[in-house]
Amino acid sequence: MNEQTAVNNYFQETIDVKNAEINAKAQEEFDAFVAKLRQVGINVIVEQDDVLADTPDSIFPNNWVSFHENGDVAIYPMFAENRRKERREEIFIRLENEGFKIENIIDYTSAEDEGIFLEGTGSLLLDRANGKAYCALSPRADEELFIEFCEDFDYFPVVFTANQTVDGKRLPIYHTNVMMCLAENFAVICLDTIDDKKERKNVIQHLKSDGKEIIEITESQMHQFAGNMLQLKGANNTPYLIMSKAAHDSLTASQISKIEKHCEIISSSLETIETCGGGSARCMMAEVFLPKN
Repeated sequence: MNEQTAVNNYFQETIDVKNAEINAKAQEEFDAFVAKLRQVGINVIVEQDDVLADTPDSIFPNNWVSFHENGDVAIYPMFAENRRKERREEIFIRLENEGFKIENIIDYTSAEDEGIFLEGTGSLLLDRANGKAYCALSPRADEELFIEFCEDFDYFPVVFTANQTVDGKRLPIYHTNVMMCLAENFAVICLDTIDDKKERKNVIQHLKSDGKEIIEITESQMHQFAGNMLQLKGANNTPYLIMSKAAHDSLTASQISKIEKHCEIISSSLETIETCGGGSARCMMAEVFLPKN
C-alpha cells in the first residue's frame, strides 16, 4: 500500500498481513492476469520493476506514460513523490527493441514544481477514434493542463467532476478511469458520480453522438472496480473487455449481456492489488499505440 496516494484514493484499504505475503500474492495475481491475456493472443510486454526504487505503485504504469499512433509519447506529472520514480527511460528503449517507433517525447512533468498534476490515462480517457478526451477533475487532474494536453495532441476536451461518498461527504474520485471505461462501440460509466446535471447531460450527449451504447453501473459496482476496464484486441483482431473478477462478479446479467453483444469478457482475480493498491485491471496496462518499424 502506498501511503502517499492513500490521502485521496479512497479505494485503498489497509490489510493486516505482512508485506512479504502481500507482495507474493500480488505477484501471483499479476502473473495469472498476464497469462490469461496472452492465452487469447493479446501482446503483453512485461517490464521488471526496479527493486532499488521505492515504487509500490509501479504495477500501474498507465499513470505516468501514454503512447500515440503518430509515434508521440507523453510523460505525466504525478501527485505522489514516490510515483515519480516509476518514469524510466529504459522502458522506451525496451519498446524500441520490440520494434516500436518513438518520434517525440512530450514531457509535462515540470508541472509538479507548481503542484499541478495530470496522471496519464488514469486522469484522461482517450477516445482516439473520435478525437475526444474525457477528464474528471480532481487533485490529480488539473483542468488547465488537461486543456494543454488536448491542444498538443489534438483532442476535444470533455471536462466534468465525478464524486463519491466518503464518510457522508461527496469528494472527487481520484481517477476518471475508475468511474468510466470507453470501448469501441460502448461505454461503461457510473453516471451517478456526476452530480452536476449539465455536466452529466454533456457527457451523455458526447457518447451518444459518437454512437456508443451507454452501459450504466452503480456507485457500489464502481467500488468493485466495474468502471476500471479496458478493451483490447487479441488474435485475429478479436476484441475483449478486460476486468477484474470483482468487477465481473458485481455486474448484473443484463449488463453482462449488453457488453457481450460487443465483445467477450476476460476477468482475473486481482483482489490483493485492488485492496492495497486501490487500482484494478485497467490501471495495470499502458496500451501501446506506437507505429511499428
